[in-house]
Amino acid sequence: MDLSTFNKENYERIKAVESSFGASGRPLSKPGRVLIGRGRLMKQGRRKPQPKVFFLFNDVLVYGSIIVNGRWYKKMKIIPLEDIQMEDMEDGMEMKNQWLIRTPCKSFFVSATSVEEKQAWIEHIEDSRSSLLQGGSCRPGSSFAVTWIPDQAAHKCMRCFKNFTPTKRRHHCRKCGFLVCRSCSKHRSVIEHIHPSKKLRVCRVCNTRNKIEEKSRLRGDSTGLESLEDERVAASSEEEDAQGITEDFPQSSWLDSCTGTWGDEHIYDYPIPMHLRP
Repeated sequence: MDLSTFNKENYERIKAVESSFGASGRPLSKPGRVLIGRGRLMKQGRRKPQPKVFFLFNDVLVYGSIIVNGRWYKKMKIIPLEDIQMEDMEDGMEMKNQWLIRTPCKSFFVSATSVEEKQAWIEHIEDSRSSLLQGGSCRPGSSFAVTWIPDQAAHKCMRCFKNFTPTKRRHHCRKCGFLVCRSCSKHRSVIEHIHPSKKLRVCRVCNTRNKIEEKSRLRGDSTGLESLEDERVAASSEEEDAQGITEDFPQSSWLDSCTGTWGDEHIYDYPIPMHLRP
């Protein structure tokens, strides 16, 4: 495929992705951006896994919630590839073929329908990220958000060990990801890699550690950290039985790097978006 034809088709594919998110989507077209692949993965949510659509570009990873399979999506999230760190994981109770995606603002588990598809996603993301970093225009991220423990993983506050109830609700510490009650998470603190100025919910233990770390920085030493007693808190072993996700998704589709084509699948043949119809 000649360059002009490839650029035209690539532009049309990217515009189709933009259109699939409707009026709530953000512009994705920019010089040099190439759509590498697309597919549907399960993403671990706070309460249960949810199907999400993922689009891999040569510089960003985009995902969103599915409204109509293969056509309409919402809640677009855009993650620069330099800010991504991945870790392969063993199968979980609810999600098979899973791995962890870390970013500065949010970290989460995703799973594919097969081991082969999982490896394809990991390899394509890593290859695209490596090529991006080799260009020297950006630097890899160094701080990443913790993974939140799912709501169903604990029936007690992981700090005071009191049972959660309809009035004693679950909250997440943004610093450690633990499930904690309101009494144990009254404090707020800035976590710079998540938001440079906004104060976020932190548990009492992380709040104490933050204060000691701050004092240590002011003194120019690290002895304060050694004075903090290590509070070992384990999540409750009680877990609700959950059935594995068995929903069948079509295989992910990838750009053929040798020919510059997507084959004959025509997966971007979207109808006119609802918000653009006369």
